[in-house]
Amino acid sequence: MSRVCAITGKRPVKGRKIIHKGQSKKSGGIGLQLVKQNKRTFKPNVQRVRVRTASGAVKRLWVCAKAIKAGLVEKAS
Repeated sequence: MSRVCAITGKRPVKGRKIIHKGQSKKSGGIGLQLVKQNKRTFKPNVQRVRVRTASGAVKRLWVCAKAIKAGLVEKAS
């Protein structure tokens, strides 16, 4: 399954998870230091939905939750 929304085109994006250590300056330390950056992917919340198209046909599409909430798709019953 490719994690791409059929409506908005949302897809996984690459990013990093930043890890800090140390005591904050407020607590009497010298501040937080960057320890490492782990690579990761941010995946969209994609769900399989039965959608009614403009022509009236019913199709199963991968749609992100944001598009469903915004009402960009008309669900077929």
